[in-house]
Amino acid sequence: METPAADAPAAPTEQAPEGADAAPRGRGGRGGRDGNRGGGRGRGGRDNRRGGREEPDDGIAEKLVHINRVSKTVKGGKRFGFAALVVVGDGSGRVGFGHGKAREVPEAITKATAAAKKKMIRVPLKEGRTLHHDVKGRFGAGKVVIRTAPPGTGIIAGGPMRAVFESLGVADVVTKSNGTSNPYNMIRATFDALANQTSPKSVAQRRGKKVADLLGRGGASEAEAEADAAAVAE
Repeated sequence: METPAADAPAAPTEQAPEGADAAPRGRGGRGGRDGNRGGGRGRGGRDNRRGGREEPDDGIAEKLVHINRVSKTVKGGKRFGFAALVVVGDGSGRVGFGHGKAREVPEAITKATAAAKKKMIRVPLKEGRTLHHDVKGRFGAGKVVIRTAPPGTGIIAGGPMRAVFESLGVADVVTKSNGTSNPYNMIRATFDALANQTSPKSVAQRRGKKVADLLGRGGASEAEAEADAAAVAE
C-alpha cells in the first residue's frame, strides 16, 4: 500500500512543471520573431542612418511643406502611402523643391529632399536681402505676384511661399497668391517667377554694356551710378 501512495503524488508534480514550461517557451519564441520583424533593424533604421549621413551637407537647410496620405484598397485591406513636398536652400540665393512617395513618412521625406537638391536654381538677390524687381509667376491655376520691399519689411508671404523665401535667404519681400491653394501649384508658380528674375549685371552682360551705364539713367550722376554698380551683388 505504501508504494502506490508514493507513486500517486509523483505524477502531478512532473506534469505541472512541463505544462508551465511549455507556455512561456511558445510565447517567448513568437515574441522574439515579432520583435525581429518590427525592430530597429527594419527599413526605418536604415532610413535614419541615411538621413544622418545627408544632414551635414554643405549648409543646405530643408523645410517640409506638405505631407499627403493616400490609401489604396487591395484584397487584404487598405494599403497606405505618403507623399512629401520639401523645399531646400542654402540661404544665399540657391533654392530647390522636390516631392517623393513611399510607404513610410521618413523615406518619403528622404526621397523628396534628394530630388530637391538635384533641381536647385540660383536666384540673384539685391543687397543679399530682397529681389531686384517685381515679377509674376503662373503654373496651372496658381498665380503669384512677388514684389521687392525696403529693409525691415520682412517676409510677407503665407503657406508654401514663405518656406521658399526663407530657404532662399530673402529677408524683405511682399507676395500675393491668387487662384488655387494647392501647395504643389503654388510652389511651381513661385519658382516660375524666380526663374524670370534678372539682375543688372546679367542684363549688362547680355547687352554688352557696363552696370554703371544701366544704373546711370534716370538723372543719376556718374559717381552715383558707379557706387550703385559696386553695391550690386548677386
